[in-house]
Amino acid sequence: MTVSTSQALPHWDLSNIYSGLEAQSFLEDVQRLATLLQEIQGAFPEQDSLVADLAGWVGEMIDRLNSALTLSATLSAYIRSFVTTDSYHALAKRRLSELEKINTHLVNSQTRFQALLGRQSDRLEEIIAGNKTAAAHAFALREMTRQSRYLMSPAEESLAVELNLSGAQAWSKLQGTVTSQLTVDFELDGRVQSLPIMSLINLRSHPDADTRRRAYFAEIEAWKQVQEPLAAAMNGVKGAVGTLNRRRGREDDLHSALDQARIDRETLEAMLSAMQASLPMFHRYLRIKAGRLGHERLPWWDLFAPTGKPGASYDFAAARAFILEHFGRFSPGLQALARRAFDQGWIDAEPRDGKRGGAFCMSLPAFQESRILCNFDYSLDGVFTIAHELGHAFHNEALFQAGKTALQRTLPMTLAETASILCETIVVNAALAQVSDPQEELAILETSLIGDAQVIVDIYSRYLFEKQVFERRAHSEISASELCNMMADAQKSAYGEGLDERYLHPYMWTWKPHYYRPELSFYNFPYAFGLLFGLGLFAIYQQRGPAFVPEYVNLLARTGENQAADLAAEFGIDIRSPRFWEDSLGMIARRIERYAQL
Repeated sequence: MTVSTSQALPHWDLSNIYSGLEAQSFLEDVQRLATLLQEIQGAFPEQDSLVADLAGWVGEMIDRLNSALTLSATLSAYIRSFVTTDSYHALAKRRLSELEKINTHLVNSQTRFQALLGRQSDRLEEIIAGNKTAAAHAFALREMTRQSRYLMSPAEESLAVELNLSGAQAWSKLQGTVTSQLTVDFELDGRVQSLPIMSLINLRSHPDADTRRRAYFAEIEAWKQVQEPLAAAMNGVKGAVGTLNRRRGREDDLHSALDQARIDRETLEAMLSAMQASLPMFHRYLRIKAGRLGHERLPWWDLFAPTGKPGASYDFAAARAFILEHFGRFSPGLQALARRAFDQGWIDAEPRDGKRGGAFCMSLPAFQESRILCNFDYSLDGVFTIAHELGHAFHNEALFQAGKTALQRTLPMTLAETASILCETIVVNAALAQVSDPQEELAILETSLIGDAQVIVDIYSRYLFEKQVFERRAHSEISASELCNMMADAQKSAYGEGLDERYLHPYMWTWKPHYYRPELSFYNFPYAFGLLFGLGLFAIYQQRGPAFVPEYVNLLARTGENQAADLAAEFGIDIRSPRFWEDSLGMIARRIERYAQL
């Protein structure tokens, strides 16, 4: 198959949501949200004792909060569809700022509601038993009550929300703007082109070794030019988050991330210990790859290099066909959702100046739809990425079809990656199953193992890095050069003898947006959890066949209403046991063994 790079890659279409940022329906919904939040704030009593029917009041407040959260999420996603694809869009940035100001009232209302539940904790079960809506949201109410112990005073919480807009959130926006607008002059295909930094990064999987090497050095030099504002952004975000964690009485900066992930330290330690024990097998894979590419140790620019003989190159139409075919073999419902996403303009695939890097899926709950951003590079890995993000959309669909409310759809970071990893595994295994040429099999295994190494080895390095950033930031600001040294040290710890230490990537902290999300620290280990949990579920699917699918969809529909360990136990999985994580890693070990044989 020949790739047609001249064919325009799709941009997403949200015209069925609103016709524009100045559309009457959009402006009316913004005003409707503001009015709804005023009504919510007015519904709070001056004293808890003034509420005669507490269970009834809680039920009514849940309904109001669900309405506000659904509308706010939809408006936010719509505005971000502009901001994330065009960081130069002045009106979109203004609309986002306006919505964020309105949403401070939503956050304050949620905090007040949580504080009231905390004060009435001894009556919580009575409240749940006394109102149908409260009973349907029992998990959310118990979780809010449990977390209420980590609230500051009402005045402090309100101030923190307002200062976030000009503090941590502003630093996060700066990182997004700087990275999305960075371009590099680079010689490609015989001519010098001005490439967005994300297009330059995509060259890491280019088939030509010299192109990969030159792109690596050009990327390092580009990040060096903007390292100071990005270091300031990192310090701003982590400094603010660390300060609030201490004021709220958190044990450490990892504490809130564990609670958001709905796992305990025992689970995280079991997974991390299994990951650490698996590093030598990944080092073996990287050494074999280095030898195939003519190196003693693998330099960073060849970490994503293809090997073997590519069987088929994928333009976007081919990617669509491949995904639909193999999703259909798993579930007609999954195939139908993916076809809807492709045919109704849910996917924005073209890398371009002003567009954020990476890939994500966002929900538009008021319309029960999703939208997917990726930076498609015509590679098999690009196909896997689309499948991954469609898994998130399928997860959203399961929640919508089950009629879950906004509070019931609040997912932990860990389980949010479950469907995406399983969908990616479906297409990886399909690609491996249909190949007959050993060199084509090698190419597919390479693509798969690159992803596995990223999610286990690189994620482990990111966890080590972020942990050290929080520890150091508690005492002083961290310079750009120190951040680079910390990142290089973390990569040495994780990649070990698998990489050439002369050519690491000390600037990986600059462009990964996960580090700059003030509301979500340590957004790294959930990817490893998702991969290994997803592989474990896929193994169960291989044993049970089609009978697994309804149980799996039911699991997805309830991921916002239970602890991760309890949901896993329904499939006979003990996530606190290192054995489970070791078994899932064993599936990757078999891929590495096959890779070594080819």
